[in-house]
Amino acid sequence: MSQIETITTEELQKKLEAGEKLALVDVREDEEVASGMIPGAKHIRMGDIPANQDSFNKDTEYIFICRSGSRSHNVCHYLQEQGYKVRNMVGGMMSWEGEVE
Repeated sequence: MSQIETITTEELQKKLEAGEKLALVDVREDEEVASGMIPGAKHIRMGDIPANQDSFNKDTEYIFICRSGSRSHNVCHYLQEQGYKVRNMVGGMMSWEGEVE
């Protein structure tokens, strides 16, 4: 099992504050994202990822987000096996202290 690259919530917040353009994907359920998502994140529920995998570009690195970091880890593992560049936000939204919208 190959290692999944990770990013901490603090690292992500610094990158966003520095104006970096990042491809963020929130894989939580609808009622979870209703309480706020990281600005700029795209919402694709974990269960909808396989059906949407054609919308991902293999040249882009995607950062996956969930509530605690475990669902996003599973999504990362799945997509990495399909040849996509992925990174998991460890700690998930429970650890996020930045802005939400």
